[in-house]
Amino acid sequence: MNRLFQHHTKWSIKEQSFFAKRLSFLMSAGLPLLDSLQLLHRQTNVRSRSNKVLDTLIDDIASGYYLSKSLARFPTIFGQFAVNIVKIGEESGILSQNLNYLAAELKKKQILRRKIISALIYPIIITLATLGITAFLMIYLFPKIMPIFTSLRVDLPLSTKIVIAISSFLHHWGLASLIGLSSSLIILATTIKKNRPIRRWYEKLLLKLPVLGTMIKNYNLANASRTLSLLLQSNMTLNGALAITAETSENLIFKNTWQTWAEIANRGECLDFALNKEGTKVLPDIFKQLVSVGEVSGNLADTLMYLSELYEQELDDITKDLSTMIEPALMIFMGLLIGFIAISIITPIYSLTQNLHG
Repeated sequence: MNRLFQHHTKWSIKEQSFFAKRLSFLMSAGLPLLDSLQLLHRQTNVRSRSNKVLDTLIDDIASGYYLSKSLARFPTIFGQFAVNIVKIGEESGILSQNLNYLAAELKKKQILRRKIISALIYPIIITLATLGITAFLMIYLFPKIMPIFTSLRVDLPLSTKIVIAISSFLHHWGLASLIGLSSSLIILATTIKKNRPIRRWYEKLLLKLPVLGTMIKNYNLANASRTLSLLLQSNMTLNGALAITAETSENLIFKNTWQTWAEIANRGECLDFALNKEGTKVLPDIFKQLVSVGEVSGNLADTLMYLSELYEQELDDITKDLSTMIEPALMIFMGLLIGFIAISIITPIYSLTQNLHG
């Protein structure tokens, strides 16, 4: 049961960051690791998931285990990046400092993720509102006035015929179509998640999209650059840092890139050799050039931190401008769609009144 809990419990990025930050504060104040964990345990709700994790950590530390080894028992909470940062901190005697670094890194990832989600929320809401209004007009309102149109002895406009056909289809098959579409989307999402070749093709397709592709690229580059920089600053070897970066990357295209670099670094070759290989074409030229300069100059960690901040700023600029760019297009789309339905309703009525006056 305990092992099942360890493999299935999850913490949000915010919870992980909060745990690392609080533990860092306590250890910086001079409290031993075990005492710090016990204090966190007393401050945590008895029924919470955090409490059960802390129970295991306290038992392990009391039994003489390293914190990194205990954290590794929760792979769904603490990934290899967090475990290695803690392990390096333990080995070098700067555990409190590395926990602080870990909390800052997790917070950065949370902020980046929020920026992308916030940028997409507005377009999604507008699109759903437009589709909702359209569905209301087609399924509820239009069928009530459809008998009037079918009884008219005038030739209906093409737009009205199209709306009548769509309304009739939605009235009879709307629920079945919704269920079918939802099921198809669930199957598609599951297939993309489980099938690596399809997922790779899908992620490569997303990277080619004008705005979304740039956001995804900047997000992955910012995360990977900061992760690599932090690991190198913690005196980890380059090939080890690249291997962990590849493991923590969620995008298969970038994962393949870092794996390629890790293999080259493991052979003792310079990263400059990897810059033009097939797996690295996804990387921008400026990224390759600065990494090459950083490696030659011996300041690769600082260069990667600079690149991380650069791509975070670019992502921030895109997310700020996204609503401004998309809003006009969405307004036009919404106006055309609802306007088309309104004209389809008004035109026959206008023709009927004209015939009556005639």
